[in-house]
Amino acid sequence: MATWTQFTADAPRIAEIFTRRHAATGKLCMLATLRADGFPRISPMEPQIFAGRLLLIGMPGTRKFEDLRRDPRLSLHTATVDTQVADGDAKLWGEARDVPDPALFEQFAESLFVESGMDLRGQAFDHFYEVDIFGASSVEVIGERLDVTVWKPGASERVIEKH
Repeated sequence: MATWTQFTADAPRIAEIFTRRHAATGKLCMLATLRADGFPRISPMEPQIFAGRLLLIGMPGTRKFEDLRRDPRLSLHTATVDTQVADGDAKLWGEARDVPDPALFEQFAESLFVESGMDLRGQAFDHFYEVDIFGASSVEVIGERLDVTVWKPGASERVIEKH
């Protein structure tokens, strides 16, 4: 597994595509979790990158957080509407880990307030999840070629060219 900081150092190509697509969609991604009955659930999510961490935060009591509390496995996919994938596409998979660190949360809340005006300062959080990344992949269109890049911790990125 890898932290966001480790991931960006070890998989710069995938991290660049993820970060670019994340920013282009107003941070919107699709989060896949496992429901109590074992079926997958897809939910919109705006993951936050803060202090070298990939964080999942949101409204208390939502099903996606109940899913993660029960089974921390997840997949996170950058949102796209372009069937030609001209701007690339990226996916991460891993596990969510609750970070019970009030000081980190307060730093995050202050940063979020400065960045967006959303004021969570002084509030308690039911869940403040960090993603431990177990693997990632991306696709890019390069001329007439599709490049699929894959990565797992402890290995280098590997590019598969499809013509």
